[in-house]
Parts: sequence; structure tokens; C-alpha cells
Amino acid sequence: MRVLMVEDEKYMARAVAEILRKAHYTVDLVYDGAEGLDYALDDIYDIILLDIQLPNMDGLTILRKIRREGIQTPVILLTARGQLEDKVTGLDLGADDYLPKPFHTEELLARLRALQRRKPQLDNDGILTFGDITFSPHTLTLQCGGAEAKLQHKEAQISHLRKRLLAVNAQTTIQTIRGAGYMLSGKSNDRGENNHV
Repeated sequence: MRVLMVEDEKYMARAVAEILRKAHYTVDLVYDGAEGLDYALDDIYDIILLDIQLPNMDGLTILRKIRREGIQTPVILLTARGQLEDKVTGLDLGADDYLPKPFHTEELLARLRALQRRKPQLDNDGILTFGDITFSPHTLTLQCGGAEAKLQHKEAQISHLRKRLLAVNAQTTIQTIRGAGYMLSGKSNDRGENNHV
């Protein structure tokens, strides 16, 4: 299970991350709200641990933005005691649970297990396929035929992805649609027709 932890209290965050790793979780640790939003928007996590009070962007704003983008990753808010209004707001915005600080790691692990039981499991582990490429968001691995490339976390930027597609000799390309965004284009059947997303 892959966990994103966005927490600016570095000593506490590192200690919790180490405990989670010993419990066989994969943990990405971020100390800044704006960077935490970038990570969360990648939509590759099974659970997000999200502090409310963060530098550059607070946790409630992050939660609001990811839910607006349709990301339904379960979120546990980490709150200071006595922040009842923030807890209520967070739950209304789409948080799945909250945990007041300081907390016992045994309770955190139990809450993670509970959320894991509630989350539907994808048959293909979330692997995305288009044309001649497959991408695993959990391992950030791009494959084409026998070639494989491991993406860095920040390579959700288009220019990096184009280079990675070239590196694995993919027929699939990323095209820019002015004023609208991007689309995948490539041969995905025997007749060589282009498919667009």
C-alpha cells in the first residue's frame, strides 16, 4: 500500500514514516502544502495522511482541490486537539477520517487497515494501457514491448513523459491540443487507426 504523508513537523513525520515502512507501507513524505498538492494530484496513492496546518497551502485547501479534480483517495486528516471546526469542515469536504495529534502509532495503523478494507481493489492493480504502452501508477513504471522506464515522481510534466515514450520506442505519442490540454495518440489495433484520449 502506498501512502502520501503531508506533514510539516519533520521529526514527527520521519518517525511515523519509518514506522509505516516497517509495517510494509511505501511512504512518500512531503513537508509543504503546495508540494503535497502536486504529489496528491498524481493520484497514485492508496491513502493520504494530511496535516491541516501546513506552510504555503493548508490541508483543507489541498483536500478541496483534489476532490474537485475527482481524486477519491481516502484521506486521514491530522489535526491539533481542539480544532473541532476544522474536523467538521474536513469531513464535509470529503475526508474519510481524522486523527488528533499527538496520536499513538498503533491507532494510526488500525485506521489505515480499516480504510484499506473499505477501498475497492482494482483487478489490474490500477495499470493503465493505451496503444503499445502500459503504465503502473503504483510503481511509476512505463513499459512498451520489452522496454521499461522508471519515472521519477516529478515526471508528470509533459516534456519528461514525451522523452520517456521515446526511450521505450513507443508508437504512442502525446499531442498538444491548444486551449484544451493534451491527448494520447497512437496505433492500438492491426489497422493502424489512431485512437485519442
